[in-house]
Amino acid sequence: MISRRDFLKTAGASAAALAVNPLGALEASAKNRKEAVGASEKINVASIGIGYRGNEDARHVLETGMVNVVALCDVNMGAPHTQQIIGMCPGVPQYKDFRKMFDEMAGKIDAVIVGTPDFSHFPITMRAIKEGIHVYTEKPLSRTFHENQLLIDAARKYPHVVTQMGNQGHSGPNYFQFKAWVEAGIIKDVTHITAHMNGARRWHGFDVNIKKFPDADPMPENMDWDVWQMQTMYHDYSKKFDEGNWRCWYDFGMGALGDWGAHIFDTCHEFLELGLPYEVGMLKCEGHNDYFFPMASTIQFKFPRRGNKPACDMTWYDGVGNMPELPVGFGKSQASDVPTVNGQAYVPTKLNPGKEIYTNDLIFKGGSHSATLEVIPEGLHKEMDAKGLLPHVPEDYHYNHYINFFNAIKGTETAHSRFEVSGPLCQVMNLGVIAQRLNTTFHFDRATCEITDNTFANSLLTGIPPRQGWEEYYTV
Repeated sequence: MISRRDFLKTAGASAAALAVNPLGALEASAKNRKEAVGASEKINVASIGIGYRGNEDARHVLETGMVNVVALCDVNMGAPHTQQIIGMCPGVPQYKDFRKMFDEMAGKIDAVIVGTPDFSHFPITMRAIKEGIHVYTEKPLSRTFHENQLLIDAARKYPHVVTQMGNQGHSGPNYFQFKAWVEAGIIKDVTHITAHMNGARRWHGFDVNIKKFPDADPMPENMDWDVWQMQTMYHDYSKKFDEGNWRCWYDFGMGALGDWGAHIFDTCHEFLELGLPYEVGMLKCEGHNDYFFPMASTIQFKFPRRGNKPACDMTWYDGVGNMPELPVGFGKSQASDVPTVNGQAYVPTKLNPGKEIYTNDLIFKGGSHSATLEVIPEGLHKEMDAKGLLPHVPEDYHYNHYINFFNAIKGTETAHSRFEVSGPLCQVMNLGVIAQRLNTTFHFDRATCEITDNTFANSLLTGIPPRQGWEEYYTV
């Protein structure tokens, strides 16, 4: 095995060789970096984004006991919401600009944890992959269909780089149960799925008759606003963009669908092999405007037959009160297995975030994240369980998405939400956001990855060009 000291020497030589053979040097660097982390060694990790959701990621990463934190990066380094992680990592180098961090420390970093806003995932993740650094990126991977495709392509081009998207439930009980029930033939011939998240969102207090973006607010003392915006079109600083509010706006976020879809229908998408839809349609759109997400949306995704699997429709519901019709025998809504965010626990509601899965023979209900499925009505579930028809998942499995990522780096597991799995899932959500933004229905060619009947919608697959100076991230 290559020692870490030998690896660092090799990494330095690889950097010197970039001008001669960039691809070969980076691939060699990635391979050596992976081999450098032995089974008993800790992984050198940099956390990019250490407030809000990034704070949760950084703490959970430290709790694994598998890492050394070697760098911290946040555009508002020193702000109150970054202090906890800074205090937990005394003496660790701090950066506001991820590009400077990579320039100075790439050879000392094995993996990065990306917990920044949706739109900024893409350039950071692309840079990490090209540096041969393993990358854990929060969901959704990026804001546009094209950016997601580039990340999928990059992960294929640099196969020694381990990738993982941060939909934590994809390493939880629901993941293993869904897989086992599909393999046992319990879940088969799925014809329709409903998925829903009906909680109030930050933009529900906004004026839907908006005619322009918010006026500028005073800049926070520690903020590097130019780096915060990264590749996106320039906007003046506003509190309505900052501190989690970015998810409200089409220019920065992916709304309720991008926030929760990867936690709710991720196992359906992977194990039913849904791939990409051939049609996306808006069935309901309340409070539509050109700036931020609707007050309520019902979006239908149509998937064709896949081998011996029948065609399947998936209908997404968001917005307070915009709930699907529930099947007879539904019973009580499951309390979703949702981690705390910013230290606040999820509060159960009348209909919790979740899904209903309809087959020719059975109906299933499930919650979000790691929550497991149940056959409905309850009596049928108990009957099938008593007969030994429902495979059980061992309760002693570690069920930890971060540990799964780190074990994949060490070569003992496969990352459950690697980009070849999570990238197409995010692309489904990208298509849904285009339908929301235009309040329209369109047809999608799965072979050419083009929207065939709406030129404007097709242009949104790529979106506006990146700001000057950020173009390099759009090559693989």
